[in-house]
Amino acid sequence: MFEQIERVPGDAILGLIEAFKKDTNPQKVDLGVGVYRDAQGNTPVMRAVKEAEALLLKNETTKTYIGSHGDPRYGQAILPLVLGASSPVLEAGRASATQSPGGTGALRLAADFIATQLPGKDVWVSDPTWPNHLGIFPAAGLTLRKYPYVDAENRLDFDGMLAALKQIPEGDVVLLHACCHNPTGFDLSRDQWHQVLEVVKARGLLPLVDFAYQGFGEGLDEDAYGVRLLAENLDEMIVTSSCSKNFGIYCERTGCLIMVAKTAEQMENVRSQVAIVARENYSNPPAHGGSIVSEIMNSAELAAIWREELTEMRDRINGLRRQFVEALQPYGLDEKYACVAEQRGMFSYTGLTPEQVDRLRDEYGIYMVRSGRANVAGFSDENLPYLAKAIAAVN
Repeated sequence: MFEQIERVPGDAILGLIEAFKKDTNPQKVDLGVGVYRDAQGNTPVMRAVKEAEALLLKNETTKTYIGSHGDPRYGQAILPLVLGASSPVLEAGRASATQSPGGTGALRLAADFIATQLPGKDVWVSDPTWPNHLGIFPAAGLTLRKYPYVDAENRLDFDGMLAALKQIPEGDVVLLHACCHNPTGFDLSRDQWHQVLEVVKARGLLPLVDFAYQGFGEGLDEDAYGVRLLAENLDEMIVTSSCSKNFGIYCERTGCLIMVAKTAEQMENVRSQVAIVARENYSNPPAHGGSIVSEIMNSAELAAIWREELTEMRDRINGLRRQFVEALQPYGLDEKYACVAEQRGMFSYTGLTPEQVDRLRDEYGIYMVRSGRANVAGFSDENLPYLAKAIAAVN
């Protein structure tokens, strides 16, 4: 039977990894893979994580299952982190946390929940959006539709976005990026979040907020502004959270599906259905990453270390954005690429065309996705002059 199975192209980013490894250019630069890198180009294990793991190794007494919703301690750590320590939603018992295998796993849980419990509802995503969104929701049997997000001048098209949201059928699901929009780096302002809220309320839409980069934009609380605004002013919403980036535990696959309902009683109904979805997907989530997060968040000392490390990563990325624009100034390109300094998070929609990206790869050994999305964490003091010179050459 396998003789009829056709080969499909591999993942574009994974292909970039292989091509980068084979490149013999000593000045080659990797701006493709979506992981944080320090000044030496490494993706380090955070000190708070190492200390938490040491405590786990010393004190752990079992490797038994943790249940379809995961470790309660993990949920109790994530809910106030996302919704706020004094959240009225939490006080009312309207929110529930389900530990998941990464933010991607949380998205798939959300997709399956929508497919089984809200049949006939379409999911609307920004154009562009994280490429995996385009696979996850159709794989669950959902119809995917798009609303505009970036215009032809590589700017946030908020007017186009808002106009499109006003046309979405009542009850459909609209996926929003909480912060550090992937792949563009363009985020909504607080005023724009309020405008989105009003449209969502008026149209009776169900927001699904992808919150993969909390702490990488402006700060842990600042980045949660849109999430908390919606949660406190709407009866229902879905949030998918990830600890991969802000705790640097990519390979531990640690995420969370947060459901918000109108009442505590309705939440128990929703929570029971989410448990079934999780059970049918993977039975129980992996425990180690959640245990790390719980250990850190339940220790004032470790939490303080973690927040300090996260601040250092965020400040480094935002600083590199400014340095990139400054490096282009001698070539008269600083205004053209000024948007890079305005964006937030690890990724930037640079505005480079696919043809320019190809030239950067073939002629200079600079690797990024053909859409022009670059991982800003791949910039460094050492490679920025080379990078600026190469970009000037292909402009």
